[in-house]
Amino acid sequence: MPSSPDFVEYVCEQISGTGAIRHKKMFGEYMVYINDKPILLICDNTVFIKKLDDVAAEMKDAATGTPYPGARPHYVLDIDDAELGRRIIRILEPVTPLPKQRKRKS
Repeated sequence: MPSSPDFVEYVCEQISGTGAIRHKKMFGEYMVYINDKPILLICDNTVFIKKLDDVAAEMKDAATGTPYPGARPHYVLDIDDAELGRRIIRILEPVTPLPKQRKRKS
């Protein structure tokens, strides 16, 4: 079941104040960008973050799951805990690279 636009807006509200937030629909689901960096993945109305060492201590008690078949395990972020969401983003934003620009075919 694809994520609802209302849930995506709720996620963005919960993480407000962490930078320039935008979201993009991708394959029926959503990627949330902070300062143009892909930070959160929303699939089936669940928020996922990559399992990186930088957030391991904060997410030690978090559930894990795969956002889509064939994906690596991710942490499931409890987006109802707005302060946790903002803390995680403050950790991930500096260590997440900007996506590489694709060359357009002419």
